[in-house]
Amino acid sequence: MDYVFAPPAVPSLPVIGSGARFPLRRVFCIGRNYAEHAREMGAEVASRAAPVFFCKPADAVVADGADVPYPSATADLHHEVEMVVALGAGGRDIPADRALERVYGYGVGLDLTRRDLQAAAKAKSLPWDTAKAFDHSAPVSALRRAADVGHPARARLTLDVNGVRRQDADIADMVFTVPEIVAELSRLFELKAGDLIFTGTPAGVAALARGDRFRAELAGVAVLEGRIA
Repeated sequence: MDYVFAPPAVPSLPVIGSGARFPLRRVFCIGRNYAEHAREMGAEVASRAAPVFFCKPADAVVADGADVPYPSATADLHHEVEMVVALGAGGRDIPADRALERVYGYGVGLDLTRRDLQAAAKAKSLPWDTAKAFDHSAPVSALRRAADVGHPARARLTLDVNGVRRQDADIADMVFTVPEIVAELSRLFELKAGDLIFTGTPAGVAALARGDRFRAELAGVAVLEGRIA
């Protein structure tokens, strides 16, 4: 097939224990999925009836521990450490009790946020796209296959910046579980292999500066290390 210009490379993530890479399609995120983070942001604690979703472009993913450029148009870049779920299959209206069958693996990532732009958008009841979906806004670790690690319902999720612990929680504290998130997303979108899901951040979000080094870990699953360039 002839194209007007060469199509961009497919974004992908490495897979621990495999030479193959995981190609990315879409990146979905859930907001306010830890009660303490909702409170620290001055928001209502997430309602069991109303999850909040937003998206990032797949080419916002930063893989392989590459440096993360400090983004333009902000003076308040924040980190949000999250467990990341990678889907190996999809569908519509997936029952929660069948959702884990679609999960290929797990990783850990940062939902980077231009907090000043988000605050301005919230004040005017506008969308968060410029605050969340910017270039390089989604650093993600290599993935660990569910076939190797199972489906963790409990695991410590931490983030250190320059050797200082900033975020520390257990994924068991999530308001919506992974099966519930997959089921609800599949009601709104047709999910497919290659989709990533950021599952929300615990309390402790704070600013990142140029030169900061971060280490995110989902215990027993994955580690992500990098630097804000």
